[in-house]
Order: sequence, then structure tokens, then C-alpha cells
Amino acid sequence: MTANATPDGRMPTMTRADLIVAIASRFPTLTVKDTDIAVKEILDAIGRALARGDRVEIRGFGSFRLNYHPARAGRNPRTGVAVPVPEKYVPHCSQ
Repeated sequence: MTANATPDGRMPTMTRADLIVAIASRFPTLTVKDTDIAVKEILDAIGRALARGDRVEIRGFGSFRLNYHPARAGRNPRTGVAVPVPEKYVPHCSQ
């Protein structure tokens, strides 16, 4: 278990709101509202780039890209009936 893990072994989650508060508290000249706008713009820009099929790289943090998942047969967990799952692209972040 790592130092930051919860008692059940899971890592704590930082939400967008947590990120905004952390940045605003680190930079007193930024209001929470300004920080909220900045974080929203950054995340929107990453989303738009991924939607265009671009790869996003933030040096010292990681990169974002879309992973392709081909169509497959899935199962309804309740009934066990086969269900077609369409192909899709899923965002992926790596360091």
C-alpha cells in the first residue's frame, strides 16, 4: 500500500473542483472563478484536440491520445445475453 492510499487500498481521487481550489490557493492573485475558467479552457482544448484525432503532450506531466477499441460481443451481466458493443475511441493518458 502506498502512503496516499485509503485504508481499503484505493488511491484518493482529485476532482476538477479539488484541482481548481488547489491552484487558486497556490496562486493568491487568481480568484477561484478565474482558476475555474482557466481549468475549463485547458480541459476543453485537450478535448477538442483529441476530437480532431491529435495527440496532446504536456511535458513533465504526460500525453493524451485516443485508443481504438474494435467492435466486439459483450454480455449483459444480469441476463448473460450476448450484446453487440460497437467500435469506439477512448481517451488514454500516459506518462
